[in-house]
Amino acid sequence: MNEKGKLIVISGPSGAGKSTVVFKAIENRSDVCFSTSVTTRKPRPGEVDGKEYFFVDLDRFREMVENDELLEHAEYVANSYGTPKAYVEQKLESGMNVLLDIEVQGARQIHEKMPEALMIFIVPPSLDELRNRLEKRGTETQRAVEARLIRARQEYEEADFYDYLIVNDDADRAAAEFSAIITAEHCKFADRKDILKNT
Repeated sequence: MNEKGKLIVISGPSGAGKSTVVFKAIENRSDVCFSTSVTTRKPRPGEVDGKEYFFVDLDRFREMVENDELLEHAEYVANSYGTPKAYVEQKLESGMNVLLDIEVQGARQIHEKMPEALMIFIVPPSLDELRNRLEKRGTETQRAVEARLIRARQEYEEADFYDYLIVNDDADRAAAEFSAIITAEHCKFADRKDILKNT
């Protein structure tokens, strides 16, 4: 049974523990991969074109935007980033589930272009816990922590189009939920009903 993969969009505030949950969820799965983004930033030492990113110049990036070759795109710190449509579609056709870890704005772009994409929002149990996690990191000023909390509240208000909400109060349990969602999505009647005709 050769099923098409699912596009899985993961979002959540900085400090929600998205990376930990996702890596725990997919470490024993061979059917999930991360999307490779396109960027205009210069490669860092050791980065390989097509692995960490597809590196392009600004003119090529603008051309990709104009030709609708990107599922979503945004600018961060004077560099542009985007998700290449052809790469994602090729992976999905091969049966791989493709993960995109992007913020809410980009996720909304994807949701509009590909309403069948699976949208998962990962949050900490409370904003107080989010504050604790951000402060425990020790990598940001108090002002930066406050800015992240304000952004988290905005994301919560904008996140009403997601399909699933995972509360990361325990990384192992959250990862189990994440993996279960992927499995359940592949068991949907609409995706498998053709099997009934072939028996």
